[in-house]
Parts: sequence; C-alpha cells; structure tokens
Amino acid sequence: MGDCAAKGSGVDIPLPPPYHGIHVGPAWDDHERITWLKPTPRSDRVRVRRHTCECKPTIYELCQAGGLLFVRRTEREPEVKVRETERLITVRIVPLWTKLLTGEAR
Repeated sequence: MGDCAAKGSGVDIPLPPPYHGIHVGPAWDDHERITWLKPTPRSDRVRVRRHTCECKPTIYELCQAGGLLFVRRTEREPEVKVRETERLITVRIVPLWTKLLTGEAR
C-alpha cells in the first residue's frame, strides 16, 4: 500500500498529486517596472496571504503586516536576495499583484 487518503475495507483511496502552485507569467515587452526596495523590519509579524510556486528560482509572496500589504520577491539563485515593494493599502497592492502574476509588471 502506498500513500493513501483512507484505508479500510481493503480499499485504498489514493491521494491527489501535490499542489504545484501558481506560476508567474512571462513578462510582457512593455511591462510595468516595479520598484523593489531592501526589506526593512517594520513589523514584528508578517502574514503571507498568497505565494507563487516554490519550483522556480524566484518566488513572490503577497504579504500583510500592520494593516498594509506588500509584495516580497525572493531570488534564490545564485544567492538568496530578498526585495519588497512599498507597503500599500489593499486596493493599491492587489492590482499590482495581479499584474505581476500575468506578466504585466515585473
């Protein structure tokens, strides 16, 4: 018996494949340039609300802290480098997150 969601009655119910995550679309030729800043420890807690797939060398996270949201970019190759957008209210950062995912911003 391999991995299964339920065992019993001699019947195995297989687990679904692992969730692979959202991938960022390729950047458009005329994409909006995001200003990436060095992270500053402004909050004692940060909540990651959304994130892109871990299979790529660069991952993006939509983060929330102190009532504001921001996007964190982590480049893992050749070395780990973290950058963040400015912290904004929800109605200003969510469209930027969407543009990032679709390739309209980078």
